[in-house]
This record gives sequence, structure tokens and C-alpha cells, in this order.
Amino acid sequence: MTDLDVHGPIDFLLMEFSGEGPRTKSVAALVDLLDRGIVRLYDLAAVRKEQDGSVTAIELVDPDLVPDFGRLGGARSGLISSEDIEEAGSAMAPGTTAVLLVYENSWAIPFVAAAISEGGMPIASARIPAVDVIAALDAIDA
Repeated sequence: MTDLDVHGPIDFLLMEFSGEGPRTKSVAALVDLLDRGIVRLYDLAAVRKEQDGSVTAIELVDPDLVPDFGRLGGARSGLISSEDIEEAGSAMAPGTTAVLLVYENSWAIPFVAAAISEGGMPIASARIPAVDVIAALDAIDA
């Protein structure tokens, strides 16, 4: 078995942005993770939730429509469905735009491959949201 036969954990992240403005630091940080092979981007979608609660997917092929993230708009594996866009919208505040990323934690591939070669099998994975970790650590400090 090679690392090409194995995948790392797949996660999604919905990052909401309020207001307008450049997102150059966000894009640069993501591109850095991609360039260093820490994550592999499967899908990137932009979602807009209007003040009236309506939700629309924003095409990322034109960098003018979604500044900065538009240059990553070619990441489309097909894992994000229209239902996922609607679910993302339900988590968003009105008047915001978000990016929905589906990514592989490629840093884990060598470990997963080695563990499988020794009889291991990934059977569960979970992600603790950063806001929950921050709240828990703040509570401990208080």
C-alpha cells in the first residue's frame, strides 16, 4: 500500500465574513497550507446570505465577484451539494458571505498508511470547533 492509496481525514470549514473588504491574508494562509502539502483542497464554494434570509451560491470563476478567493475557484470535486449550500446558509448570519471548504488533512496520510500497514484501521474521526476550544480554555483560565 502506498500513500496514494490512502487518504487523510476529510473536513469542511465554513468561514463567514461580514462586510466587504479584501481577504488577501485568508487566501495567502490557505495557499501556504496547500503549497506545503498540509492540506489538499477538494472543494471551495462561496455562499451569500441576504438580509431576507435567502441563500445563494456565488460562482468563484470571476475574481471580481468574490475578491481574493476567486483565484481558488477551480477546486471542485463535486463533494459539495446544493443541500450543503443550503445547510451552510442556515448557519450564517443575514448579510454575510462565507466560503465553504472541503479539504483533506494530507499531513496525516503517512501516519494512516503506516498504521494500516500494521493492522490499524481508522474507525472514527471528529473535529472540535475552534470556538468551543477557545471557550473551554477561557473557562479553565477563569
